Amino acid sequence: MPCDVSPYLLKRALSCSLLICLCVVSTLANADIYRYEDDEGIVHFTDAPTDKRFKVFMRDLKKDRELRTKLKYAGSVNPAEYEQLIKDCSQKYGVNASLVKAVIHAESGYNPNALSHKGASGLMQLMPQTAKSLKVADRFNPKDNVEGGVKYLRFLLDTFKGDVSLALAAYNAGLNNVARYGGIPPFNETRTYVNRVLAYMQSYQSSGI
Repeated sequence: MPCDVSPYLLKRALSCSLLICLCVVSTLANADIYRYEDDEGIVHFTDAPTDKRFKVFMRDLKKDRELRTKLKYAGSVNPAEYEQLIKDCSQKYGVNASLVKAVIHAESGYNPNALSHKGASGLMQLMPQTAKSLKVADRFNPKDNVEGGVKYLRFLLDTFKGDVSLALAAYNAGLNNVARYGGIPPFNETRTYVNRVLAYMQSYQSSGI
């Protein structure tokens, strides 16, 4: 028996179908996937964005693994050196080790001496005030930095009842901004950061690194 389908629902269905196709293509061609939702609520996906409204939706995991391989052998930057430290801190505070690795990967690329223009420093890029509140004695000391960063992640996860995306948004943009917007703030940097860390975490979990 035939039935009417509204143009809106049809567009939504086509959008979902396109996402499935793009995911398959991404797997084969090793491409990132981007998305944006227009004023009519239609979601668009592409692996070759030509419009600034497109934001990263799905990172190519193969490229992430290749990047970690390069980091592993890039002189003093050696992720394996911090494996036990990450494991110990993760167990101590009950935070997924893959999440901790993903944050370190996104924040500093495993460089313990990393320093941002805003003053964030160390493996987990702790801001001076945050480090002080966490009683981190030396932000450039890997042990102090990672323990402080994981402790802070535990606090954020507890604050947002285990919602990893919101915890990451607060880690990047601050608790006040997440509270102000009632969710992930509409900042390109923050939204890209959350997607990147989630993709890194999935990659670490799937690869067992």
